[in-house]
Amino acid sequence: EELLKSKKIKIGDRISVLKAGKSYEGILMPRIDLGDPSCLVIKLDNGYNLGIKYEKKTQVKLLKRGKPIKFRPARIAMKKDPTKPTASILGCGGTIAARVEYTTGAVFPAFSPGDLLLSFPELRDIANIQGRKLFDLLSEDMTPSHWQIIAREVAKEIEKGVDGVVLMHGTDTLHYTSAALSFMLQNLPVPVVLVGAQRSSDRGSSDNAMNLLSSVLTACKSDIAEVTVCMHGSMSDDFCYVHSGVKVRKFHSSRRDAFQSVNALPFAKVWYLERKIEYLREDFRRRSKTSVRLDDRINPNVGLIYIHPGIKPEFIESLSKFYEGVVIAGTGLGHVPTNPFNDKFARSLIPALKGLIDSSIPVVIAPQTIFGRIDMNVYTAGRLLNKIGVIGNNCDWLPETAFVKLAFVLGHTKNLTKVREMMLKNYVGEISERIGIEHA
Repeated sequence: EELLKSKKIKIGDRISVLKAGKSYEGILMPRIDLGDPSCLVIKLDNGYNLGIKYEKKTQVKLLKRGKPIKFRPARIAMKKDPTKPTASILGCGGTIAARVEYTTGAVFPAFSPGDLLLSFPELRDIANIQGRKLFDLLSEDMTPSHWQIIAREVAKEIEKGVDGVVLMHGTDTLHYTSAALSFMLQNLPVPVVLVGAQRSSDRGSSDNAMNLLSSVLTACKSDIAEVTVCMHGSMSDDFCYVHSGVKVRKFHSSRRDAFQSVNALPFAKVWYLERKIEYLREDFRRRSKTSVRLDDRINPNVGLIYIHPGIKPEFIESLSKFYEGVVIAGTGLGHVPTNPFNDKFARSLIPALKGLIDSSIPVVIAPQTIFGRIDMNVYTAGRLLNKIGVIGNNCDWLPETAFVKLAFVLGHTKNLTKVREMMLKNYVGEISERIGIEHA
């Protein structure tokens, strides 16, 4: 960095680098935050990036001043085709919401209709596209307040008469948002589809185009008037699955088929090249002429706690300082440490959990095994939890879905009897009536 400053070389300038008798020319690129500070990165004329380890004999020369990198929304006129459906695409941030500026390789958020058509020209063949950005946000920064904003904006789009809504969202917490919208957007007349990408648009293995095209197909051409998640269905670029918004979860940090349905089949497969939708289930809400009903009341003061060996009762007791409701991801069939044999090392959580419930803080349990159902009738730990009033017996909800549902329920009531009643009511398929043999 001192060398570049001394030569007044800035990011975006064209430079030459001479090292070990070889000369390289290209545009100076920014180094990633955790990159080697002694490494220069330049974009070659063929489009590839090259890293060069700087040493004392390395010579660096400024060839040409670069122009400041600016992002300009693409100006592409799109005439509405009355023979095609209309999709509204709303941007909530994430890897999928980006456009590459190929001179430098910089990646920018892309959300005008022109940006979307420039990046994904095939969208023209499917639908009339209207798009706008709600916010640029890393999905790990998503909060219940953002869920409320998204729900309100989706409702507005539906009231305008669009044929479907697509939400571009970061993948890390996408399934939390899909669950929240499933409870908040009621009586849906059209599909609402969340989509993300595991690989950014500047990578050859990017999944953003296939995922977005499949999502728009689902939003405009499918009959599934529910909140869904549409993502890669396999490692190949062949089809996407359409998952229920309350029965889906991210299972891998980087694989393109990271999202899977839990204890249920996906609603459909989308073969994007063939523009074909193959339904796998029939138990979904159909398109209709009804009006969407927005219910965005939510209480953000809910915690999600994973039970683990050695967890301290004092920690459970302290939750009352921060939360008005607690979801515990229990082991196995829904267990916590109870120490029925008075082991000298084990400590029971039953008194601490009972203390929360006695303080009018509802406690809900979900299986940290992810697949399967809570059953408190089998072992001592389960029976003790059932006895003190922990909610969740016979439920197969995902921990994340139970967390979102409790926040939604507490937005409507804090009465423990009513909370239990609402939690155990199956609103949008979050509790399976039966689990098929393939998930048993």
